[in-house]
Amino acid sequence: MLLALVMALIGATVAAARPRHDLRFDISFPTSTRAAAADGRAFVIVSTDASSDPRDQIDIVNGVPYWGRNVDGLRPGHAVTLDEGPETYGYPRESLDQLPPGRYYVQAFFTVYDTFHRGDGSTVKLHMPCGDGQDLFSSPQNMYSTPQWITITGDEDRPVRLTLDHVITPADPVPAGGTCQQGNPTDSQHVKHVKILSPRLSAFWGRPMYIGANVLLPQGYDDPANAGVRYPVEYHFAHFTENAPHGFKEDGSNDFSKFWLAPSSPKFISIEVREENPFYDSSYIVDSPNTGPYGSATTQELIPELDRQFRTVAAPWGRVTSGGSTGGWEALASLVFNPDVFGGTFAGYPDPVDFHRHQIVDVYDDANAYNTYRQWDTPTQRPDDRNTAGDTIYNMAQENLWELALGDHDRSGGAWAIWEAVYGPQGKDGYPALVWNKRTGAIDHAVAAQWKPKDIDAKLATEWPTLGPKLQGEIHMYVGDMDTYFLNDAVELLQKNLTSQTSPPADATFTFGREKPHGWSPYTDAQWFAVYADYVLSKAPAGTDVSGWRGASAASAAPVAPNAAAKIGTADELSKLLPPSMDGGVVQNTDGKLGASR
Repeated sequence: MLLALVMALIGATVAAARPRHDLRFDISFPTSTRAAAADGRAFVIVSTDASSDPRDQIDIVNGVPYWGRNVDGLRPGHAVTLDEGPETYGYPRESLDQLPPGRYYVQAFFTVYDTFHRGDGSTVKLHMPCGDGQDLFSSPQNMYSTPQWITITGDEDRPVRLTLDHVITPADPVPAGGTCQQGNPTDSQHVKHVKILSPRLSAFWGRPMYIGANVLLPQGYDDPANAGVRYPVEYHFAHFTENAPHGFKEDGSNDFSKFWLAPSSPKFISIEVREENPFYDSSYIVDSPNTGPYGSATTQELIPELDRQFRTVAAPWGRVTSGGSTGGWEALASLVFNPDVFGGTFAGYPDPVDFHRHQIVDVYDDANAYNTYRQWDTPTQRPDDRNTAGDTIYNMAQENLWELALGDHDRSGGAWAIWEAVYGPQGKDGYPALVWNKRTGAIDHAVAAQWKPKDIDAKLATEWPTLGPKLQGEIHMYVGDMDTYFLNDAVELLQKNLTSQTSPPADATFTFGREKPHGWSPYTDAQWFAVYADYVLSKAPAGTDVSGWRGASAASAAPVAPNAAAKIGTADELSKLLPPSMDGGVVQNTDGKLGASR
């Protein structure tokens, strides 16, 4: 009995002395997957659901846990280890030791980074998209493993080994001598695709860089009787897509397509740019020290080429901009930064247009992006996403930490990352300077002050004596007053500023949808073209022949005198420009993208 007790005590002492074996994942790839060494970020993703790949289950809300780690020069047959150390960072569980024991469906993933020796002398490592719109988990070059079930005990005596046995390839066939940049979609009768090499962007990025466009031609464009007609252009900005603008289908299988192909509809050319880039699926159509000169590449390289290839009205009065969310910011910014290129904007629910309300954060004056601090109370978390009832879906810290786990140095492909890259300065390391600490949310006001040049409202307020005469009557905005991401707040600041302008008056209009969320529009895409037609008519030089494009539906709307400023704004004012059969529609448009959508 005594011997048994002694042996038990010895066994317990030995067990207590034995160190715990921490959870580790060794990730490698064979030469059959990739022959060359790779820089990038390695991930392990775990799920309890085998109905789809774990990589497809990553999301901010109810998404599965994942952890990532940067790696340089990983050679075939060698492994990178993801463990509980500080170099491995995850979401929604920061550390691997927070994964409870259990049975999991596990997958490894590897985002491949290219090295860019940029024209400004900086060197950065970023993932170059390939016709995928910077959708990291579906982007060519990236590698992933076949998912497998494993059991985690909480005391692992060996690493879990995962092999990256698949590599993602371009969705479109790449023509001989061509590139997968911006994709290679197929043309049809009314939908054409343009892709050009950009000298400006190539010089900035230190390698050939391309931009492109999806071009929707009007019904009758190829009719010999219309050979002399030049058409006004709607530049519709949105997230990267190879689809036709506004979801047009050649078979007329949706309402917009039926409208577009109707002989009586206004005849426009509708264009969407394709500008996926190493930070995001869209460039924001402005020049930036981080993303490069996408603004000037668009206005001085792409648009002249489009004017050369198609019978456009190649003048500001014949170009309107439109879009929602990211596209709404781009639509407004394109006009404000290029008032001699475009002639008016119809911008919906835009990304923040005043950085006093960067969603819900005042980057200039707030101390912290994630929390509101008070002297005697606990910190209050700032919401990021809400429903129209006012319930918080997720908060600021959650989305920012979700992006951080996807990639540091703003390499997540997310909204907060691209805003930092587009709006702010370059940091000393060549990557975007952080406007706030990604872990804590503490705002760096020295960096925030350098966002001012991209603050559209601040630019308009400061430069109105110069910009006002060019923009009078040209700014038309709409947004739900319960926008999911609080974007209506910045629009209201913009409205206040423009309403106060008197020399000259702005004649800007603002339409707010009562209790409407992100994506609300007062009219369908088809209905907007009747508005555009009358607006462009109001801008056309006296004596211009517009009979070839105005269309019967627009002509039957309320007449607008040539050269008269069109004051379009409230739902009632907009309805006056539409025929009775098109009046009163309401549509909600949403953008599809990994996680949250802006």
